[in-house]
Amino acid sequence: MMTTDKESCRTIIELLVAHGVEDAVISPGSRNTPLIIAAHRNAGLRTHVVIDERCAAFFGLGIALQTHKPVALICTSGSAVLNYAPAISEAYYRHIPLIAISADRPAEWIDQDDSQTIRQNGVIDNIVKGSFDIYGENGAAVYSRFTSRTINDAIALATRGPKGPVHINVRLDEPLGNISDIESKPASRIELIEADAKRLSDRQFDRLAEEAAGKKIMIVCGFGASDHKLDKALDDFARRCGAVILKEAQSNVHTSIAVSHIDSCLSTFTKDDYNDLKPDLVITTGGSIVSRMIKQYLRSLNDIEHWHIAESRRSIDCFLALTKRIECETDVFFDELGSRLSSNAACDCQYLKKWTAKHAEAREKMKQFLPSCGWSDFYAMGRMMKLTPRNWHLQLSNGTVVRYAQLFDYSAFSNIECNRGVSGIDGCTSTAIGAHLDYNDVTLLISGDMSAQYDAGALALNEISPRFKMAVLNNSGGGIFRFIKSTSHLEECEECFAAKVNLPLKQLAEGYGFAYFEASDKESFDEAFSLFAVEKERPALLNIITPPRQSAELLKEFFTTTK
Repeated sequence: MMTTDKESCRTIIELLVAHGVEDAVISPGSRNTPLIIAAHRNAGLRTHVVIDERCAAFFGLGIALQTHKPVALICTSGSAVLNYAPAISEAYYRHIPLIAISADRPAEWIDQDDSQTIRQNGVIDNIVKGSFDIYGENGAAVYSRFTSRTINDAIALATRGPKGPVHINVRLDEPLGNISDIESKPASRIELIEADAKRLSDRQFDRLAEEAAGKKIMIVCGFGASDHKLDKALDDFARRCGAVILKEAQSNVHTSIAVSHIDSCLSTFTKDDYNDLKPDLVITTGGSIVSRMIKQYLRSLNDIEHWHIAESRRSIDCFLALTKRIECETDVFFDELGSRLSSNAACDCQYLKKWTAKHAEAREKMKQFLPSCGWSDFYAMGRMMKLTPRNWHLQLSNGTVVRYAQLFDYSAFSNIECNRGVSGIDGCTSTAIGAHLDYNDVTLLISGDMSAQYDAGALALNEISPRFKMAVLNNSGGGIFRFIKSTSHLEECEECFAAKVNLPLKQLAEGYGFAYFEASDKESFDEAFSLFAVEKERPALLNIITPPRQSAELLKEFFTTTK
C-alpha cells in the first residue's frame, strides 16, 4: 500500500483502527503531513477535514457522543493543540474518550526560534487522563515496540473507566511527505483483559484456553511476596499442562517443579537447545527480572506471545513480545486456565521434561564447579548460601550480590527480598534493618562493599537488634563492572567504575557496637561464618575479603564452561 514512510505514524493509525476507532478529525498542516497521509489512506478509518482545531475538537466530541466510540483528533505543531483545550476539557468532565494527536518538531528544535514550536508535550495535562510522547525514529526494533506500547497504553487509558481524553505528542523530522509502497502487516495490538472483582468471566477464560491450547508455555516469575495459593496454582498448572516455571530468588515462589537456576541453565544451552526449549507462549507474573540472560534470550525470539498477569497502569513489554495485559488474581488465573487446558486435551509434557533435564544438568554443573574453584566471590557466595539457616530472612543488595544468589540453591528460604523496583544500590542496608524489626528470627543482609559504603550511615540506627546480621562481599569496589562486557575491558574499569572503596568495616563494627568477623580464604570462611551465625548478644558483621580480578574471571569461566 502506498502510504507515509514514517513508521510511527503508520503504527499510530493502525493501532487506532485495531482498537475500534472509526473516526479521525484532521486539521490541515505541514508537520502532521505523515499522520494525515496514514489516516486518510487507511481503509478502516473515516476521516473528516476541519480547518479550525477548536471546531475540529468539538466536532469530534459530537461524533463520540453519538457513536459511543473513541474519536481521534490530528493537528499540526505549535498553537494548534492549544485550540483543542475547550473541547478536551468538556470531554474530560463528561468522560468522553477523545484521542488528541499533535505533530511536533524534534526536541532539539524546541525553544530555538524555529517556526510553530512550543513546549507541546504535557501542554494540556490538567484536562487529560494522560500525556504520551513519541520521539524520533531510529529504525531499531525496540523503538517500534516502544511506539506500539505507548499507543496501546494511551488508547487503553482513554477507553477504560472512567473514560476520558488523552494526548499523544508525536515528534516528526523532515522529510514529511515521503510516500512508499509499504507491505501491510498487523499492528502490534496489546489487548487489555479486565476482570470483574479480580476474576475473569468463564467466557474470557474459555477464549484464553482456546488460544493457549497446544502451545509450549513458559511462566517467568519476577519479584513478589510469598503466596501459598499462588504456589499451589503454579504447581498444579505446570503438572497438568506441561508448562515450565522459571523463578528468581526474590519471586518467593515455592514449588518443587520450578527451574530455579535460570542463568546456569542458559549457560549450558547448545544450538539445538535454543530451538527445542523455545516457548510459544510466555506468561509473566510479579515484578522486574534480574536475569539478563533470560531477557536477551526471549527478546531474540521473533514468534512468541507474551501475556502479563497483573494490575498495572501500563503495558509491561520486557521481552518485546507483549500481546495481552490480563488483570486478574494470579492464582485464580492459573487455576481456571489450567483446569480448562487439562480437560480440553491431553497435554504434551515433553517441553517440561526437556527443561527439567536441563535444570538437572545445570545443577550438576554447579555441583562440580563450586568445590573446585578457588577463593573468590563465587565460592564465598555459594558456601554462604549453603550454610545459611533456611529459617533466616534473607535480604540482598543490588549489583553483584543478587546476581550471584540466583546461581545457587535458594529454594528452601521462606523469604528473600531485594530492592528490585528500581534496582539501586542506595538504601539496601536501611531497608534490611527496617525489615528485621518485625521478623522474629534472624535477618541476614548480604551486601556488596559498594552498596555497604553507600548506606554505611544506616549502621548508626538505634533500633538494630542482635537479630540483624550483615555479610559484606568485600571485593574492592563494584565487582559487576569487572564482569559485564560494557566496562570490563576498559582501562578506566578499576578507577572509574569498580571505584575501589575505602570501607573500614572493622572500625565501623566496633564504633556501632557490632560483633565483627572476618574471612579472607576458604579455610577461614567456615569458621568465621559459624561464629557469625551463633552470635546472639549483638548484631553481627562478617567481612568477606575476596580477590577482585580473580573473582570476575572465575565468574566468566563458569558461564563459558559448557558440557
